[in-house]
Amino acid sequence: MTQILLPASVQNRVRQSFRRGLPSYHHAAVAQAQIAATLVQALRTAGAPARFDQVLEFGCGTGHLTTQLLQHFTVDHLTLNDLVPDCAAALHPILKQHSPSVTFQVGPIETLPLPPALDLIVSASTVQWVQQPADLIGRLTQHLAPGGWLALSGFGRTHFSELQALGGMATAPSYLDPRDWRHILPAGLHIGALYSKTIILQFTDTLDLLRHLRLTGVNGSARNHWTRASLASFDLRLRASLPQGAPLTLSYQPVFLIACKTG
Repeated sequence: MTQILLPASVQNRVRQSFRRGLPSYHHAAVAQAQIAATLVQALRTAGAPARFDQVLEFGCGTGHLTTQLLQHFTVDHLTLNDLVPDCAAALHPILKQHSPSVTFQVGPIETLPLPPALDLIVSASTVQWVQQPADLIGRLTQHLAPGGWLALSGFGRTHFSELQALGGMATAPSYLDPRDWRHILPAGLHIGALYSKTIILQFTDTLDLLRHLRLTGVNGSARNHWTRASLASFDLRLRASLPQGAPLTLSYQPVFLIACKTG
C-alpha cells in the first residue's frame, strides 16, 4: 500500500509547533482533554472488553488519552507513538501510576513499524494530520487481531468554523465528517459508534484566542507571522464575522469512530 505523507516541510512545521507548545499543551488543551474522555467512554459504551493485551496509541502527545485509557482499561503492553520525541518524558508521571509494559516509538504513523496482532488501536485529535486517511485505516486494520478494536477521533469539516470563514487559518489536510468516514472504512470493520459533536471555547479577545492556538500548537501547519497591522486586520475581520456583541469563540468539531474487526 502506498503511503503519501505530508510534505517534509509541513510535517516538520507541525512537529516544531507541537514541540514549542509541549510545556503548556497539557493544561491549555481543554478541548482535547474532553475529546479523549469522550472517546474512551464511547469505547466502553460500544462493549469493548475491560482488558487488552497489545495496545497502540498514536499521536499520544502529553497523555490526555493515555490517562483515560489506563484509568478505565487494564493494558498489558502499550506502544506509544508521537512525532515529537519529547513526549516520552512528559508521559513518565502517567505511566508510573499504572505501570504497563511500554514501548515508545517516534515517527509518522503512516510508516511506523507495527506489531502484527493488536487488540486495540487508539488515537485522539491526530488523524486530521494524515494526508491519506483511507490508506492509514486500511493499514491499521491489517494490524488488528480478529476481534480487535479501533477507537479514533479526528475533526469534521466545520472544525474551527470561525477561522475557516476568514480563510487560510484552519489548516489540516483531512477534516472528515461521519459520512466521509463511512466511505473510507475497509471491509471487515463493524462500526460501534460514529458521530460528531461541537465544543465551543470562548475568549476574552483576539490575542487570547491566538494565544490558545499557540499554546496548544493546533494550527501547526499554518504560516502566520503577525504584525500590529495584520493583527488589527484579523481582529476586525473576526469580529465582523460574528453577531454584534457576541463573544469571540472557537468551535471544535470532533468526530468519534469506534469499530471492531470482525474477522
